[in-house]
Amino acid sequence: MVRNIELSDDVFAVPFNEAVVHQALVRQRANARQGTSSTKTRGEVAGSTRKLYRQKHTGMARAGSKKSPTRRGGGITFGPKPRDYRQDMPKKMRQLAIRCVLSAKAREAELKVMEEPKFDQPKTKEMAAVLVALGINSSVLIVTDMPEENLVKSARNLAGVKTMPAHILSVADVLSYKMLLMTESGVRRAERLWGGGHASV
Repeated sequence: MVRNIELSDDVFAVPFNEAVVHQALVRQRANARQGTSSTKTRGEVAGSTRKLYRQKHTGMARAGSKKSPTRRGGGITFGPKPRDYRQDMPKKMRQLAIRCVLSAKAREAELKVMEEPKFDQPKTKEMAAVLVALGINSSVLIVTDMPEENLVKSARNLAGVKTMPAHILSVADVLSYKMLLMTESGVRRAERLWGGGHASV
C-alpha cells in the first residue's frame, strides 16, 4: 500500500523557515476570525443619565449615571467592537510556508505516500484497517488529488483523521496532525502547485 516515489526537492526538501511559517499560521488563524463581537459603551446602554442621588450627606461614594461601567448593567469599558482581523501576506511567502511544513514532515519521517485508495462504498472499518496496515496510530491528515467522496465518508468517523484535496492544503492543517498521508496523485498535485523538478527521497 505504501509507495516509494521520487519527490521534488523544491517542495519536500526546503530548509525550515520558522519566521515565515509562524507568520503564515498567525495570518490563517486571524483570517478565520469573524470579528463580530460587540459590546455597548456607557453612551450606548439604555437608561437615564440623571444623577442617582445627591452629591453629599448620603454616606456613600459619589455616583453619577447608572450607565457607569462600574455598575451592574452599565456600559463596558474598552470592550470589543466589530473589526476586520484579516492579514495579508505575499503569495511567494505563503507558498514558501507550505513547502517548509511539507519538507519538515518528509525530514521527520512523518510523511507517507500510498497507492490510490479504491473504496467502492464508504467503509469506516476498511479505512481503519488501511491505517493500521500503514503503521499509523496517531492523528493523520490524508491528502488526495481531488475530493474522493467514499474516502471522505470512510474516514470522517475516525478520531484524529481528516481528509482533504491537495489544492486547499494549508500550514495549519499540516501542523495540526502528527502524520501526513498523501496519495501519489496528491503528491504530484502539490508539486505542480508549489514547485518543480525532482529528487529522490
